[in-house]
Amino acid sequence: MNTPASKLPPIDPARADIIKNYGGQITALDPIGAQITGIDLSSKETPPPEVLEALEREMAERGFLVFKNETQLQPEDFLRASCWWGGRELHSTHGVHPQTPGGNRHIFRLSNDERYGIPDVGPQWHNDGSFLPATFSHAGYHIIRPAEKGGGTHFAHQGLAFEALPEDRKERWSRLSSVNSTSGVVHPLVHEHPVTGQKCIWLHLGMTGAVIEKLPDQEGFSLLHADDLKQLCHEYNDILNAGLTGGYAVAYEYSENDCVFIDNLAVAHRAAPEAHMPVEQQGLRIMHRSTVKGVKDLAPGFDLPQHVRIDGPNPIGEGVWQGGGIGFRWEEGIKMRN
Repeated sequence: MNTPASKLPPIDPARADIIKNYGGQITALDPIGAQITGIDLSSKETPPPEVLEALEREMAERGFLVFKNETQLQPEDFLRASCWWGGRELHSTHGVHPQTPGGNRHIFRLSNDERYGIPDVGPQWHNDGSFLPATFSHAGYHIIRPAEKGGGTHFAHQGLAFEALPEDRKERWSRLSSVNSTSGVVHPLVHEHPVTGQKCIWLHLGMTGAVIEKLPDQEGFSLLHADDLKQLCHEYNDILNAGLTGGYAVAYEYSENDCVFIDNLAVAHRAAPEAHMPVEQQGLRIMHRSTVKGVKDLAPGFDLPQHVRIDGPNPIGEGVWQGGGIGFRWEEGIKMRN
C-alpha cells in the first residue's frame, strides 16, 4: 500500500540544526510523526533546554516522535525521558500489573496476554487522561516486545483532521463540549493547541457520557439525543479513519525497544486491532506506557463549568446523560475499554 503524502510542513531547519548540534538527527515520517536517532535515552544527561524545546515543538507540529534505541532501555530510562515534556513530571492514574518491573506505579504495562500485562486497552480513538481537567500533556510508549505478526498503534493528527472537516461541521463542532462519563469533566470538542495554535478536534470514543451543544445565534444549551450522539461519534471515527488514506494518520508498527512520545493534545490514538489478537495468532506483545502531567486545563468555552455531575440529575434537558466507567455506546458490540 502506498503511503499517503504528508499534509504537514517540512521539519523546521533551525530546529533540526539545534538537534544536530547536540548529536541527534530528526527525520520526518510520512505522513505524520518524526524519527530521532543519535540521542541516547539511557544516558543520565538531560538535553539542554534549547534541544528539548526544538524536540517538543516538532512533536507538537508532527504529533509524535519515535526514538530508535540501539541498546535495551531500562524502565527508569524511559520514565526519565518521559519527564522531558509538558508538565515535566509523571501523572499516573492506572492500575499496576503484577509483572510490572519493580511494581513501579508509573508504568502501565499492556499486553495481549493477561499473564504479562493488562489486555484489551484502547480499542477506540481517544486521548489519554480525558477524565482530568488538565488532561495529560504527553504520553510515552516503550515497546518491550513487539508481536511477531504485528500489532501497533494508530495515530491521527487532530489539527489536520479539523482542516479536513466540511465548513458546516467545523462550525457546529466548535459549539460542542463533551462530558467525561467517569468524572464529569467537560472539554471542548474543538480546541486551540497551546503550542501551535492550530484548531484540533477532541472526543474520547470510549468515555463520553454526554455532549452539550451551545445553541446557535441564541442563549442556552441543549444535549445531543442518542441518534445525534451516535452520528457525531461515527463522524468523528470516520474523519480520523480517513486520515489513514488521506495523509494525516498512520498505523505505526513498532520495532523492539522503540520509544514513542506523543503530544496528547495534537494526536488521537488507538490500539491496532491486531494488538489485541491472541498470542497464538500474533505472538506475545508487551508495552510500557507513561503519562505526563498536564500544563493547563482544557477548559470549555461559552462559560460552561469544567465539571458537571454526570452521575446526578440532568441539568440541561432531554438528551443523553450517562455516567459510569464506560461511556455512551455509539455502535452495538464495539469494544470500549479505555
